[in-house]
Amino acid sequence: MARLFLPDGEPVPVGHRLVMADYAQSLRLIQAEGADALHGGALGQALVDRLASGGGHVTLDDLAGYRMVEREAIFGSYRGHTIAGPPPPASSGVHVAQMLNMLEPHDIAGMGFGSADSLHLLAEVIRVAFEDRRAASGDPDFVDVPVEKFTSKDYALACQSRLRNLARPGAPVMQYHESRDTTHLTVADRDGNVVASTHTLNGLFGARIMVPGTGIIPNNYMLNYDPHPGQALSIAPGKRVPTSMAPMMVLKDGRPLYALGLPGAVRIFPSAMQTIVNLIDHGMSLQEAVEAPRLWTDGPHVELEPAYADMADALRARGHEVRLVRTIGGGMNAIAFEADGMMTGAACWRADGTVTAQGGGLARPGVRFQI
Repeated sequence: MARLFLPDGEPVPVGHRLVMADYAQSLRLIQAEGADALHGGALGQALVDRLASGGGHVTLDDLAGYRMVEREAIFGSYRGHTIAGPPPPASSGVHVAQMLNMLEPHDIAGMGFGSADSLHLLAEVIRVAFEDRRAASGDPDFVDVPVEKFTSKDYALACQSRLRNLARPGAPVMQYHESRDTTHLTVADRDGNVVASTHTLNGLFGARIMVPGTGIIPNNYMLNYDPHPGQALSIAPGKRVPTSMAPMMVLKDGRPLYALGLPGAVRIFPSAMQTIVNLIDHGMSLQEAVEAPRLWTDGPHVELEPAYADMADALRARGHEVRLVRTIGGGMNAIAFEADGMMTGAACWRADGTVTAQGGGLARPGVRFQI
């Protein structure tokens, strides 16, 4: 990696032409062999050899024996809309549905966007979701994740008693070591296919090694396991790591309305929830909804983006410990689907995402597509 990214001991300058011949060959191999290139093939053998040189225990049989598990999506409802998200070991689908259920009895629109009351309510709902996430989150093959309970309307009503009028110092919580080095794509085509996909390297430069001869940098997502035995997130053979990634979709009468997602580690799924609220309760346009200021908490303190700075004292008066941060979550990107078949894309200022479209003509008669 140093030879590639630090030639002569200095970072490559802006405008430098980076030639990654080994990586290009790896992509060609994947193009020809598909997943077998890694799971039992030459790329897998190269990875096994590199890990073995550092004392690793991964074998080629481990890679060849890996199987994808396809699970049903999590479905919830919010003010007549269907909310779809990923199932465990992703915690997002479960807890976005839970948070929206907890918000549904409240007049969010009447409170007004960004008011002290609405921000306090959002913070409390997110805090409760994180309490439940810590209690039961992980690979459902190893951990009992009570999906039906967490996503039920009755449970959301019971959770109303956990919403505090005055926040008090919370108990210490486990800090997940996810970074913001994540990519989200939202893609749709004219045939009605819609994909919301989030993928992460976890830390910057992942495991910080490059597999010789391949140009591939492995991720370091195992950092999210609990190193202590006997816990819900402890390491175990065949166990899949939990995630906060939240590719989400909103439907109405069976028809897609919105698809969205973003980077941002444990700040991802509360941010996705706030965007859904922006769209449904506050009637924002898609671009307004993804760019609107956000808050976040997992219990001990509340984070506010700069646009909410003037609400900090009001939240402190309600007992919250408030911290002002530059951004919460990464750059969301989303697509809105209109009744006439047209699609609108939006990308957020918090990262380097952008909107692109390919078509055979004007977006609408007399209207040119603009980015």
